[in-house]
Amino acid sequence: MWPDASDEEDYDFIAHDEQELGPGVRALLADLGAAGTPERYRGGSLPVYAVGDLVLKLFPPVYADELPVEAGVLRAVQGRLPTPTPRVHRSGEFEGWGYVLMDRLRGRPLIEAWDDLSPAQRDRTADDLGATTAALHALPPPEIEDWVPDDWGGFVDDQRAGCAGRHRALGLSADWVAQIPAFLDSVDLTVGEPVLLHTEMMRQHLLVGDDGELTGLFDFEPAMRGAAEYEFAGIGAFVSEGDARFLGRTLRAYGYPADRLDTDLRRRFLAWLLLHYYGNLADHLERLPEPGEPTLNSVADRWFATA
Repeated sequence: MWPDASDEEDYDFIAHDEQELGPGVRALLADLGAAGTPERYRGGSLPVYAVGDLVLKLFPPVYADELPVEAGVLRAVQGRLPTPTPRVHRSGEFEGWGYVLMDRLRGRPLIEAWDDLSPAQRDRTADDLGATTAALHALPPPEIEDWVPDDWGGFVDDQRAGCAGRHRALGLSADWVAQIPAFLDSVDLTVGEPVLLHTEMMRQHLLVGDDGELTGLFDFEPAMRGAAEYEFAGIGAFVSEGDARFLGRTLRAYGYPADRLDTDLRRRFLAWLLLHYYGNLADHLERLPEPGEPTLNSVADRWFATA
């Protein structure tokens, strides 16, 4: 699941030089009748091109399992969230590569716009994000063949069993690694009915207008079915990034009452971040605000504070 981008095969399909359009992409665009000059987006683990009012996303053979998830979830959420998502025009396989041709959304990536937004505009973004997340979690997950994990409880057990070792392998220091088992044991992660999760809500995957309105949510290939709180581990680490006012407004717009924004919730969010497929505590400690003390409890209080 989610192999490393270095595992890509048949790279000539998209060309070795990122500025050059590969023959496979040219042939696919011609087959799809997509007019316009393609422009490849920078970054990301998958090749993505803007073509006029459309976006073409490619799935190398090693990422083939992600294509039905991206296309299936996009179709399931189309027109059903407060924030626009790309409408799928076509999806399928071409010369061994998967593809999704979808609408191009308007707005600036939140990662670029964040510093330009006023406090009131960020409030608007937070309110929209909370409402959108609530709407997403209220939707029935679509039926997708071989969608993993098919057993959320088993996934959590596996993540918990390998948690300390995984973070150690990612470069986390021994003092922090030693705290993980006891911290996880102290947190009640009761798993309820699985909901539809985006799992990778981050500033790079959110678009905003000049007034802070959310104008787009995209990149659904890592979507899963699981515990709703798992989503907020990612939102805290990759969107609010320690901004207590922003996270608090997001959670209240989602539907959390004020009396549930407590210490236990902060601990659970951090536990889910430790277990998260993209959780990397060593990196987060470098990127996010420094906790008051070198303890996981202090980390939870700093990164998942609300105001």
